[in-house]
Amino acid sequence: MPIAGLSTPNHTNTFPYNENYFLSVERKFGMNTLLSLGYAGSQAHHLIVIYSANPGDPNLCLELSSPTSVAPGTPTCGPFSEDTQFIRANGQVVNGTRGPFGSNFSNDDFESSSGNSNYNSFQASLRHSGRPVDFSLGYTYSKSIDNASSIGDPINPYNFGLTRALSAWDLKHNFVATFQFPLPFGTLFHGKNSFTNGWMLTGIQRFSTGFPVTMAADGDNSLTGSVPNGVNNKSLDLPDQAPGSLNLNSNPRNGLEYFNTSLFSDNALGTPRTASRRSFYGPGMVSSDLALLRSFRFGESKALEFRWETFNTFNHAQFFGPAAVNGNIDSDLFGKVVKAAPPRLMQFALKLNF
Repeated sequence: MPIAGLSTPNHTNTFPYNENYFLSVERKFGMNTLLSLGYAGSQAHHLIVIYSANPGDPNLCLELSSPTSVAPGTPTCGPFSEDTQFIRANGQVVNGTRGPFGSNFSNDDFESSSGNSNYNSFQASLRHSGRPVDFSLGYTYSKSIDNASSIGDPINPYNFGLTRALSAWDLKHNFVATFQFPLPFGTLFHGKNSFTNGWMLTGIQRFSTGFPVTMAADGDNSLTGSVPNGVNNKSLDLPDQAPGSLNLNSNPRNGLEYFNTSLFSDNALGTPRTASRRSFYGPGMVSSDLALLRSFRFGESKALEFRWETFNTFNHAQFFGPAAVNGNIDSDLFGKVVKAAPPRLMQFALKLNF
């Protein structure tokens, strides 16, 4: 009788390591403004990933999938039958399709240091520090690739490179602006370009592309039996993808599918898939956080600071996040936007400094 699936470290595991490299050029404008342009990258090796230590053999299963290839009245091979006993038409007994440990060990997983990733980015920033206005502008254009973004992403036991795709956290474009300046009312000036006890407005403005949409399938058309067992939370299988435009939905608030789901279908029997685990991005973010504050001084050493802070100030619907779009082809919500970031939030605070 098969035992429950387990996970165990691979005896060939070794220590992970990474290499980081960067190059930047800076130019100062005047006394208080600095422009920086740079490249930053990294390579990571021997990261922990999960793959089946005892996968089913798709070719053997296909050999046993026809009623004419097995004894009359006996089972044929198909999805989720890797642990089944088969009898060939010539009477030969086949004790499942798994190897090298056999069907008694079911879908055991290796925790293997076989993962790798790479990250490359162009980074630009402009910073100004001075009175009365401080601001910082930052932009990053980047790409991160790996063959598993976590141990929840199983890799193909027969070819580790087949699961290489965009990282789950990859952000292609990311622009962030921060600022702080005094409002023209209630400000008390003391000397050139200095102020105390006035109202101050601060904020963070962000424009970002979305996270990649993670494709998934619950089936076993790959005939490998690399199914979830509590460590890896996804099947190895992914959909097949036909050529054509994805027609990404630029306005998810309309409730329509985010991408053209007609391009995707269950993977062909005995094949892993043709779609990439992650190849296109979900909805982006346009967000503004603002804060209004003022410090009321009492003598030389005491001050009471009032803050009114707002998050998503203009209450835009934000369908942003790594799981915002359902990429599971076996789900009724396949292709739908299923999560949204919080609406506008406000908070008030008082802080006594002494």
